[in-house]
Amino acid sequence: MKYNKIEVGQRIRYRRILIGWTQEELAEKIGRAYKYCQDIERGTCGMSVETMLSLASSLNVSLDYLIYGTTESEKETDALLGEQQAVINLLGQCSDQKRRYALDLLKLFMKASDNR
Repeated sequence: MKYNKIEVGQRIRYRRILIGWTQEELAEKIGRAYKYCQDIERGTCGMSVETMLSLASSLNVSLDYLIYGTTESEKETDALLGEQQAVINLLGQCSDQKRRYALDLLKLFMKASDNR
């Protein structure tokens, strides 16, 4: 296996877009300059271990995924992110009162399912 900066950058870009962040938002989350994030996504520069760890944590992926590519756990993460985004979209269409009610229902559901 070989470290390919271009492929790593493509995976970072894919995850960022999947989550719905701009490059500026990702740069802010990892504490790096916007231009640096652009260079990482293009594969024109390398990264420190600290930057890779920060990216993996922010993008909710493993270092193996960033460096080598997709694994089964990342496919499951993609599905989870899609479900989370669907819930966020639905809640975004609700009034404040409905949103609080939905949260209360979710908490009640989680508590009831823990007792099983």
